[in-house]
Amino acid sequence: MPAWARLACALLLLACAAGGNAAAAGDASRGRYVAIAGGCVGCHTEDRKDAPPFAGGHALKTPYGTFYGPNLTPHPQAGLGRWSEADFVRAMRAGMRPDGAHYYPAFPYTSYTRISDDDLADLWAYLRSLPPDSRPNRAHELRFPFGWRHAIAAWKWLFFTPGPFASDARRPATVNRGAYLVDVLGHCGECHTPRNFLGALKRDRPFAGGKGPTGKDVPNLTPTRLKKWSDAELKEFLITGITPEFDSADESMAEVVRNTTSQLTPADLAAMIAYLRALPPLPEASR
Repeated sequence: MPAWARLACALLLLACAAGGNAAAAGDASRGRYVAIAGGCVGCHTEDRKDAPPFAGGHALKTPYGTFYGPNLTPHPQAGLGRWSEADFVRAMRAGMRPDGAHYYPAFPYTSYTRISDDDLADLWAYLRSLPPDSRPNRAHELRFPFGWRHAIAAWKWLFFTPGPFASDARRPATVNRGAYLVDVLGHCGECHTPRNFLGALKRDRPFAGGKGPTGKDVPNLTPTRLKKWSDAELKEFLITGITPEFDSADESMAEVVRNTTSQLTPADLAAMIAYLRALPPLPEASR
């Protein structure tokens, strides 16, 4: 690895460490809720009937190629069984594997980097409580030159800012909770914020919609579009996937509704809606 890349990695790790360390002991039952809010099962479970949860195999098809979600169970060879909690925290905070290699940002560590210490500890405890599954991980199938993992160091240098979530003292607690759920755990912007030609989020266009990571159109989530829906209609959509016009959510969003938003508490759903209402209205992205 070039010297500049090693320096970038070191700075990333120092920044992540400055954000705090996960608590020593986590609560697995609470971690289950963190996993739900984080949408973990969708990307880490194969798309077939009776597939073991969190055993990996989900295919994410993108313009760069196909990524496959890895096994998150505590199996010692196939999963996270040999990982330490520090390995897990580094993956979530810095997007790095235990061997020091970089994760592709298809794993949304660009959002997860801001997860709180307590939530990370609880999530780790929950993943450790899962039944081990021996399903081996499948290698990504990427187009040239996107399979060159060392290039991610440069991508991170340009586009990745690690660090903890910071509440906004000017906003009500409900809106701050919604920001944490939407921006961090739910990583909604990873699909609903347009990207540049290198696949990085356009930070000046948060939630403006456009082309999602799979190349399909995704809607604008700012008040420009959502002002047409009442809070009750938004809540109904997040629980059932049915729009006020009686349309159904597409396949990707239907999975999010099924595995995440429909299982959140009423208070957290209200917080998400409050935060979306507080976003600056942005025009629809050009398509």
